[in-house]
Amino acid sequence: MALALVLVVVLPFAFVYTFLFLANTLGIALLEWANERPYTGEFYVDPLFLTVVVLGGLAVQYRYGPRAVLDSVGARRIGPEEYPDLHATVDRLARQADVPVPEVAVVDTELPNAFAVGTLGSGSVVVTTGLLDLLDEDEREAVLAHEVAHLANRDAGLMTVAWLLPTITYYLAVAAAWVLYGLVRTLGMGGGRSRTSGDGRGLAVAVVVVVVSALATLAVSAMFWAASVLLYRVLARYREYAADRAAAAMTGSPAALASALSKVDETMPSVPDADLREYDGGTEALYLAPLESRDFGSAELVSTDIFPDTHPPTEERVARLRDLEREGV
Repeated sequence: MALALVLVVVLPFAFVYTFLFLANTLGIALLEWANERPYTGEFYVDPLFLTVVVLGGLAVQYRYGPRAVLDSVGARRIGPEEYPDLHATVDRLARQADVPVPEVAVVDTELPNAFAVGTLGSGSVVVTTGLLDLLDEDEREAVLAHEVAHLANRDAGLMTVAWLLPTITYYLAVAAAWVLYGLVRTLGMGGGRSRTSGDGRGLAVAVVVVVVSALATLAVSAMFWAASVLLYRVLARYREYAADRAAAAMTGSPAALASALSKVDETMPSVPDADLREYDGGTEALYLAPLESRDFGSAELVSTDIFPDTHPPTEERVARLRDLEREGV
């Protein structure tokens, strides 16, 4: 967790300084070529200002990211009067784990899953109606204990913060790609015609500067997007083991969580494609069980073949829980 937190903080600095390096090498070379004269200055970012911006951005993500996650999946906060048993179980498990009682939210979908977001003082445990319908009482308790454990381990908050850089780099890469696309469309429709040689050189210079800048932005953004997504998915993968073990200790029944995981994994292929498309995004790393276990081959679903899975294999998690059961944990 400590190493992951360091990387989450360091990567944005590396991202900015990579752009700064390109600006002082490739960018200055472009300026000299475009203006046909030497350029003696250099681009500079004040380290203190950058620190404030990066840490401020992470703080904003830490504070408001959970709300964005809940909104993205249509989670609805519910009170004790609507789901009394669910609230009572979360309350008891939170007190057992010695953490503030989190809010409880429900997502109306056939997708059987659950996740936790937020911090110890402002966390939320989210379950789907599909999960509530699928599991029995002991299995539901085990799943809720798993999610409370994520809050107790503080990795729910870290996962929220860790998604900031992938989001920023993704949209920067998309913006750069659209600039290149727009330029190609404009030139293809005759926008590059000019009547004078002077105008022709000016247009050529502008086109070269835009293309090189967009390509550099696209390349750097894609590189850091891949690095930050890799970190995010590896972190998501290994945090599940700790939460599984903590849930087994809290409930005293590793078999209940093993049974719940097996049921969710077996049911996933029968979930409608529309539900999988709706919830297959940055949030899937937070789920109790992965969406990668689906048996759907739709081209509209984002391929994750180049990255490790967000979760360990369900069979491996179940086997570890069975071992804990034999050990009497």
